[in-house]
Amino acid sequence: MRLLGLDPGLRHTGWGIIEAEGNSLRHLANGAVSSDAALTLSERLVQLYEGIEEVLADWQPDEAAVEETFVNKNPVSTLKLGQARGIALLVPARHGLHVEEYAPNKIKKSVVGAGHAGKEQIHAMVSMLLPGCKIANEHAADALAVAICHAHYARTNRNLRRATCMAGLSK
Repeated sequence: MRLLGLDPGLRHTGWGIIEAEGNSLRHLANGAVSSDAALTLSERLVQLYEGIEEVLADWQPDEAAVEETFVNKNPVSTLKLGQARGIALLVPARHGLHVEEYAPNKIKKSVVGAGHAGKEQIHAMVSMLLPGCKIANEHAADALAVAICHAHYARTNRNLRRATCMAGLSK
């Protein structure tokens, strides 16, 4: 299964593509979609939209996962991050992909083993879990961590959805 991980941000939205087969993970690609701070908010969101569209067209993932937003002290920054996150959720969903969301602590715990791991620890563990992977930047490292987390939970999530649907049909 080919998985897309997204780490949303208005300036840089990290992305990472991995392939999961059983317990084996294989790195395929990673990078970041950037927006131009000199443009209006709507123009920057279009840049993110088009960049994620390009990643989907190039890599054809089967599912996607997005990091949930944490609340900043600055409400304006939180709102802008939320809008970028909306784009990260929208684009794969418009392509018919199932999109899962994960809290930052769950991602860190899944990859590093500790929910409050630092960026350096995440980067190091992503490199260990995906041997030979050349990580483009910190945003891509975070996105790969999201994809790895999803690989760990995807089968369980699918089984839960299937069981929930079947329970809904039997009523």
